[in-house]
Amino acid sequence: MKQQNRGEGIRIVFDVLIIIISYFVAYSLRFGALSNIWLFELDNNVEYYPLSEYAKYLLVVVPGYLYIFSKCDLYGARRRKRVVLWNLVKANVIGLVFIAFVLFFTKEMNISRWFLGIFFVVNTLLGFCMRHLVQSGFEYLRNKGINLRHVLIIGYSTVGRGYVDRIKYNPQWGYYIHGFVDDENEIGTEYKGISVIGNIANLTKLLEENNFDEVVVALNINDYYKLRRVVGICEKSGCHTVFIPDYHNIIPTVPVMEDMLGLPIVNIRNVPLTEFSKKTAKRIFDILFGLVCLVVFAIPMAVIAILIKLDSKGPVIYKQERVGLHNKPFMMYKFRSMAVVSNGEDEYQWTGDGNADARITRLGHFIRSTSLDELPQIFNVLKGDMSLVGPRPERPFFVEKFREEIPRYMIKHQVRPGMTGWAQVNGYRGDTSIQKRIDCDLYYIENWTFVFDIKIMFMTIFKGFRNENAY
Repeated sequence: MKQQNRGEGIRIVFDVLIIIISYFVAYSLRFGALSNIWLFELDNNVEYYPLSEYAKYLLVVVPGYLYIFSKCDLYGARRRKRVVLWNLVKANVIGLVFIAFVLFFTKEMNISRWFLGIFFVVNTLLGFCMRHLVQSGFEYLRNKGINLRHVLIIGYSTVGRGYVDRIKYNPQWGYYIHGFVDDENEIGTEYKGISVIGNIANLTKLLEENNFDEVVVALNINDYYKLRRVVGICEKSGCHTVFIPDYHNIIPTVPVMEDMLGLPIVNIRNVPLTEFSKKTAKRIFDILFGLVCLVVFAIPMAVIAILIKLDSKGPVIYKQERVGLHNKPFMMYKFRSMAVVSNGEDEYQWTGDGNADARITRLGHFIRSTSLDELPQIFNVLKGDMSLVGPRPERPFFVEKFREEIPRYMIKHQVRPGMTGWAQVNGYRGDTSIQKRIDCDLYYIENWTFVFDIKIMFMTIFKGFRNENAY
């Protein structure tokens, strides 16, 4: 814990320095380098405060910003976290509102608004650079064997070995695992170079003889009757203890907890979009943005429709039954990319080697690979069958098949399916892993926010339209 506190202390010290530096840089730019530019040009008839008048507000700004940064998850354990620019931007936006409130309550009207805007930009950029440099510095030291966090794992279980996998894959986190403590396996049993070094009977001795920074309790679920004893020994030693549940594949990564008069209740599945306000807001956004998309893509859609008619016989729009919200079927629209068949055999065929599939038309190859065949789904969005962002809907035959083969597959139907989704922008389209696709879908469902939707839409623009797995 000392190393963690040291790292947090370094970040706080640097934050104080950067806030002060950004403040003075903003003043210098506003009333110096930028003062002759027409947009920032100073009014000669107005008397502006000297630097000393601006500087006195730092007595409130610095502690206020540090508190805001702590609430925006910019401090605390960061070994396993990357620098998140969004958190920093959010903190600085809140900080700007905080300054505005301070100026309002002190009835101060003569602080330059341009100064505040410049301070926001400079402080955000310098803060991000500082965090990136500090994190890179710590990672360099950890790769050299310095600033390590010494860990003992209790339980040679699936989750215990999964913990080892992640630590081995991320050496920059700086964890050094001394070994496993386990009752079921002999001393010396190894997993990726990490050995069983004792059992629970001699756990107290191991903790006394070694200065571990952290003990990871990763017992097999069948050994949970030992949990109270193990945690008691760890806490008595004063060692920081964390617990990895052996039912992590049942509950979400970040479970929602409730307190029933002191009795903790864990919600097995957290789906934000089941809340009326959130699903209503998302629906309104879908309608408004769907109308915008309809206007923007009206001409390209008309051109594609004409080309389809010229390329092959048959309807322009292909309708296919899919399963949507609450397991209800609906007809999903696509531009037809295949020659017309009469037996509906494609309903029971998974996307495979399209080069051998003579049914795909010449134009079909192009509109599939560029996802232009999906554009008519804008009408599905406006009808309410689909959302702009969400898990991709599947055909009834495959839904029945996958619900028996893929754990938690049916959870995706608790939200509206989407034209694009987290799985698609991560490359899981067409003939790719269903399990990984579902993992992405569940992550999206459990971590939904408007910002996440917008992020997926931007990612779709830059890398989501091109489908390497489409034929």
